[in-house]
Amino acid sequence: MQTTQKANIHSIESCGTVDGPGIRFVVFMQGCPLRCKYCHNPDTWSTENNQQMTVDEIMKKYDGVKEFVHSGGITVTGGEPLLQIDFVTELFKTAKERKIHTALDTSGILFNPNDTSKIDELLKYTNLVLLDIKHIDDEEHKKLTGASNNNILAFAKYLSDKNIPMWIRHVIVKDITLNEKYLKELGEFMATLKNVKALDVLPYHDMAIPKYEALGISYPLKGTPPTTKEEALWARDIILKEYRSSL
Repeated sequence: MQTTQKANIHSIESCGTVDGPGIRFVVFMQGCPLRCKYCHNPDTWSTENNQQMTVDEIMKKYDGVKEFVHSGGITVTGGEPLLQIDFVTELFKTAKERKIHTALDTSGILFNPNDTSKIDELLKYTNLVLLDIKHIDDEEHKKLTGASNNNILAFAKYLSDKNIPMWIRHVIVKDITLNEKYLKELGEFMATLKNVKALDVLPYHDMAIPKYEALGISYPLKGTPPTTKEEALWARDIILKEYRSSL
C-alpha cells in the first residue's frame, strides 16, 4: 500500500553503528523544541530548511542497503522525531510489517501523560527506545536545554510500565553533568525502571563549533574542554554502581 504523508527529513545515514543494536539505517528528522547547549546538530532545529519525503521514499532507500543493515534495523532520530509522530508511526508500522527492527531515539520532551493515544500507537511498532536524559536535576536541565525534565522522566516511567525496552543515553560535560551527585541521582532513578537494557555514556565534544559559525549562532559552551574517555568511563561507573546498589 502506497503512502502519501510527507515528513521534514534532515538526512539519512545508510549504515549507522551507534544508534541501536547492529548496523542501522538512520533517519534524521528535522525540527527540535530543545536548545541543548552541547547540541552537535543545530541545523536540525528549524522545521523550515529541509527535504520532504514519504514513507515509501524512505523505504526505497532502505531497500538499497538492506543487505548491510538486515541484522540491525531502522532508527529514527533528530532533531526530535516526536514532533512528527504520525509520520514516524506510519514508518514504523511499515517496517514492522516487513519484520524490520525499529528504534526511536528521542528526548521524550513532547510526552504528554494526559494524552497518550498517539504515543501508544507508535509504541505498538517500536522495538526499542533510546531515551536521552540530558540532566537528572530539573533546574540544571532547564539551564542546559531551556526546558523542564518532568515530561522526560515521566516518559521513562511510562515506558517502564509498558515494558518497552529502553537504552538510556547521557552526555557527560565538565561542570554540567560531570558531577558525582547528579550521576548518583541518575543511577538511583534508573533503578526505579524495569526496562533499562543498556546505558550509553557519551563524552561531550566541541566538533560542532564550525556548524554554529556557519549558521551565525553563538556556541554556548565555547571554552568548555571535551570530555576525555577516562572521565566518561568514571561517570559511567558512578551511575552503574549507584544503579546496582539501589535495585
